[in-house]
Amino acid sequence: MDRVFDLAIVGGGINGCGIARDAAGRGNSVFLCEMNDLASGTSSWSTKLVHGGLRYLEYYDFRLVRHALIEREILWQIAPHIIRPLRFVLPHHAGLRPAWLLRLGLFLYDHIGGRNLLPPTRSVDLAHDEVGKPLIPNRYRKGFEYSDCFVDDARLVVLTARDAADRGAEIHTRSRAVEIRQVDGIWHVTVENSISGARTSIKARVLVNAGGPWVEQVLSAGSGVNARAKVRLVQGSHIVVRKLYEHDRAYMFQNADGRIIFVIPYQNDFTLIGTTDRDYDGDPAKVKATDEEIRYLCASASAYLAKPVKPEDVVWTYSGVRPLYDDGASEAKAATRDYVFELDTPGGAPLLSIYGGKITTYRRLAEEALERLAPYLRSAKAKEGWTGKSPLPGGDMDVSAVAALTAELTRSYPFLTAMHAGRLAHAYGTRATKLLGSAKSFADLGQSFGATLTESEVRYLIANEWACNAEDIVWRRSKLGLRLSADEITALDDWIEAHRAFGERSLREVGGRP
Repeated sequence: MDRVFDLAIVGGGINGCGIARDAAGRGNSVFLCEMNDLASGTSSWSTKLVHGGLRYLEYYDFRLVRHALIEREILWQIAPHIIRPLRFVLPHHAGLRPAWLLRLGLFLYDHIGGRNLLPPTRSVDLAHDEVGKPLIPNRYRKGFEYSDCFVDDARLVVLTARDAADRGAEIHTRSRAVEIRQVDGIWHVTVENSISGARTSIKARVLVNAGGPWVEQVLSAGSGVNARAKVRLVQGSHIVVRKLYEHDRAYMFQNADGRIIFVIPYQNDFTLIGTTDRDYDGDPAKVKATDEEIRYLCASASAYLAKPVKPEDVVWTYSGVRPLYDDGASEAKAATRDYVFELDTPGGAPLLSIYGGKITTYRRLAEEALERLAPYLRSAKAKEGWTGKSPLPGGDMDVSAVAALTAELTRSYPFLTAMHAGRLAHAYGTRATKLLGSAKSFADLGQSFGATLTESEVRYLIANEWACNAEDIVWRRSKLGLRLSADEITALDDWIEAHRAFGERSLREVGGRP
């Protein structure tokens, strides 16, 4: 292959896809490879928040909080279908952080990040306000309600990759970088497809290591770089239970150990509780929530809620490994969440490795990464800053327009239930009509797999969003795995395999890959 890409990226999480999008939008030729599915690692196992990180103020990380707060409204505006405002209730717990400290922290939170669209903090009388009703009676009387945002993290990654591809980037999933070497100042990356076993080699002037928890393994694939920075793997686990209360606010609960947990309305009928923070030593691909973590989260929530949460109430758990920069902090909860770059030029060609970072600051990380690489790229400065102004696919609407889009879908496709239309509007935004097409009835959408998932949507996800199997579809492109039975998920996998046997074209009859 004679073509030399301007930029090759290893890793299809939020950082890798964010850099791919920004670089492609500036006119660079981009190649990205991901060994599994997009967002299959850390990026799909977050607490689903676009937030400043209120607790980071305790560690005097004002820079990180300010940058994250600025990004919070930017991301909401470019992806209003998958990001929505969420109000959080923070009860005052006597004996823990004093009320004046909470009030001071929230004052800073409201003012250091240029909040323009989200409502400000307010004091709450928990004895009389509806948000106090789910709490243990007479134990928590004073609280505060503040703003942050909720995000479908895996869809944020996929839509970022989709936009990068629409701008010319080559996105290759199930493609592991098995060898990295330099020849005459050019990076040669050998990529192996995990499904077919086929190997290909590409060339690039610049290489970005966005391997997340595997950042050090990427370097060991023959790059010639010995990492100076170290990654600290921190496990964060979450539990999902049936809906705990009727109102639409989330909670931030303080624990006696100094940590906090979030209790968040999730997928209409569920409640998400998390997260834990513990150092992890093992294969990041095998991480899972432990019994100890599940009990910890249940006990932490039960210290506040009138109806205790028990391990037997848990309907789903998930766990991820955060690849934090190892700054020597004594406890995992105190380790910095900011990102760190390590730029090496062995043999003259640059290799940028990324340590740490948060979903909220991924766009800013991408901009700073390209600034660092500007001397080596042909189009590093053109259209600088464009990613904060251009919507992600389906996000070309006002931040308050998702409800109107849902109503429009039910008018245009009267066979859709309100729940079905709402799910499509929140997942695909203005692109929902691409998978609905000219359908006049539910039957026109093809086979039904349950929980409003249809053949038309499955074909769209395979053709446009790199989905390869049922797990990709029901846990990352959606969270329909919470509603589908094991037999229904198996039937979906069987359908995909049966149609794959007839060739890729049969799976892409609806929509087609742009």
